[in-house]
Amino acid sequence: MSATLEIRNLHVSVEGRLILNGVNLTVRQGEIHALMGPNGSGKSTLANTIMGHPAYIVEQGDILFDGQSILDLKTDERARLGLFLAFQYPVAIPGVTVANFIRTAINARRRALDPQDKGISIPEFRKLLKAKMDFLQMDYNFAGRYLNDGFSGGEKKRVEVLQLAALEPKIAILDETDSGLDIDALRIVAEGVNALAGPSLGVLVITHYQRILNYIKPQYVHIMLEGRIVESGGADMALKLEEKGYDWVREKYGNGAPQAV
Repeated sequence: MSATLEIRNLHVSVEGRLILNGVNLTVRQGEIHALMGPNGSGKSTLANTIMGHPAYIVEQGDILFDGQSILDLKTDERARLGLFLAFQYPVAIPGVTVANFIRTAINARRRALDPQDKGISIPEFRKLLKAKMDFLQMDYNFAGRYLNDGFSGGEKKRVEVLQLAALEPKIAILDETDSGLDIDALRIVAEGVNALAGPSLGVLVITHYQRILNYIKPQYVHIMLEGRIVESGGADMALKLEEKGYDWVREKYGNGAPQAV
């Protein structure tokens, strides 16, 4: 049975200000969804809330993973269930190599499932990491570099995709992964995501540009405005936004029209 992430009537505030005003969205393993909308519409707020960022307060509604509410779970607990968030601006961690970071994350997940687990052995981990890097066509030198320290925008995003490949989550949220990338880096990152997408991985791509969707093809596109999903459709919805921008969405839904289901 495929895993399902379900957002139900979600209202979220940040520092006392309501940002999300009743979001409904369902993403299943094996599906690729795109969430689009102008800056300030609530897209990143939704991503951070799904992963349990403490600054985002759920005022109403629920987030369910495989039918169970995850609102009371901490971020690491949500991650161990199979949720993954690729950041818009990945932070640098000087002194911690990419390989050590990924091995620590894998071991944390294993020990959560079995406290007696001694973790993945170094030879087994090296074999796994090399296989994932080969799959993503990455230079092995990345593994020994400090995480995101001195990395270009494209390198940071490629390492995020490497983490995604190594941790094998059920649902991945890509929060404006295209931000700050040139066309070559964008294509490389998209190729990595496409290589990983399939029956075992559901993807929610968050963006306000259509260009990443030239490379990652969603089955479903949702438009967010003023903290609500107001339109949902197929891939052609993104093309309409590319052609017409968001003005038609504001004109149609700027007065608080009902949210799309």
